[in-house]
Amino acid sequence: MEWAPAHMNKWRYTMRIDKVLSNLGYGSRKDVKKLLKDGAVKVNNEIVKDAKHHVDPENDSITLNGEEIHYREFIYLMMNKPPGVISATEDNLDETVIDLLEIEDQVFEPFPVGRLDKDTEGLLLITNDGRLSHKLLSPKKHVPKTYFAVIEGEVTEDDIEAFKEGVTLDDGYETKPGDLVILKSGLTSDIELTITEGKFHQVKRMFEAVGKRVIYLKRLSMGPLKLDETLELGEYRELTDEEVEMLQTYEV
Repeated sequence: MEWAPAHMNKWRYTMRIDKVLSNLGYGSRKDVKKLLKDGAVKVNNEIVKDAKHHVDPENDSITLNGEEIHYREFIYLMMNKPPGVISATEDNLDETVIDLLEIEDQVFEPFPVGRLDKDTEGLLLITNDGRLSHKLLSPKKHVPKTYFAVIEGEVTEDDIEAFKEGVTLDDGYETKPGDLVILKSGLTSDIELTITEGKFHQVKRMFEAVGKRVIYLKRLSMGPLKLDETLELGEYRELTDEEVEMLQTYEV
């Protein structure tokens, strides 16, 4: 990819035609080269056979076997992460959230924004937009994340106050304040907790700090993005344009 001069001294973003097609899921570079060699690809009504030919994917007309294709640089996916799957792009031992994606989505080389523990369920944003990922994960932004959890033991008003002040984790780290809401209290308690940090196993360790144990954990939201409850575990969908804009313009 490179920036190439265009008319009127403006600049335009160009990419190799084989990369454009492979990024859109039309096969490997080898598959794409065969499509080009067979004369199946036209750019601005001209047959292009050279894989190194540069195009402006935003403005050039590109057709494959007579059908116009539309390029996009970024992909934004919402997954209801199932337990037993890790939030990583690849792993030698465990299945990753990327393994759950269709091939046509994997070709964009997306990555999970932040992580959910292996046994934690719920909202996971997956994208290849590094700028948006940095914005949502930056400690300076204090983007809130809300979780639903089932706790072994009775959660009390004292716990609410402790979380409001911030608790000391097992390694001595003092957390920022958390907003704890008790939904049901008893031998096991249902709660919602909103935090603005993402320390390793943070929710579990916060409850350990007050002598309790998390037995089920699910993320409900991240910033303005809420989990689509119609998604079954392991299912995902693309974000709507409105959801993407909401994330891009979000300020705490």
